[in-house]
Amino acid sequence: MSRLPVFSTALLAASLALVGCAQGEKTADSAGGGQAGTCSYPSAGRPAKPVDPPSGGSVASAGKTAITLTLDGAPVVLTLDRGQAACAVNSFESLAKQGWYTKTQCHRLTDQRTFVLQCGDPTGTGSGGPGYTFADELGGAATFAKTGQQYQGRDMVTYPKGTVAMANSGPNTNGSQIFLVWQDSPLLPDYTVLGTMDEASVENVAKVAAEGVAADGTKPNAPGLISNVTMG
Repeated sequence: MSRLPVFSTALLAASLALVGCAQGEKTADSAGGGQAGTCSYPSAGRPAKPVDPPSGGSVASAGKTAITLTLDGAPVVLTLDRGQAACAVNSFESLAKQGWYTKTQCHRLTDQRTFVLQCGDPTGTGSGGPGYTFADELGGAATFAKTGQQYQGRDMVTYPKGTVAMANSGPNTNGSQIFLVWQDSPLLPDYTVLGTMDEASVENVAKVAAEGVAADGTKPNAPGLISNVTMG
């Protein structure tokens, strides 16, 4: 299991875990709003449960799509932006349609200085993935405002409340795990931004977070259960 460094005092950040590594491919227009992008999804270990990798090659890289997660009985609407992350959105849609996220529990909550709920591992351990990886698309994170803080000589940025992004364990190791930002959070600009949540959805994620972190220091006290996923 890999994780982000834990920053000291004012730089404390989330540990967003995801196993795997990638030698992915992306074109210049995959994050820039063109009509098509080229995506590659190389194999990376055994999937946490049976699933087919998404179709690679040329994928749509313009427009937005909505996917609704039912989280602890409340709707969380994700508006995914192909213009920012064509390959990531293509993968997320494929997994969602195959039921990957249905009846899974969000396995990690951070509620100090970095405010995220991490989901997308059917094993609930933070180490499970879909058996493939894909390349980073960091155009979205590059637009976020700098915090004025640095970690190991690199500028941190603020992931705004409502951001939906891919968790990873290093460059080009995206898989199925995502994190939902329910309050502005400082992180390095190393995470592919899938899209956003609306205000009502942020409030529903915050209600899960309000129950606190479990005694293990990782999982939410709330069930954090994604019981249903609806396309559109």
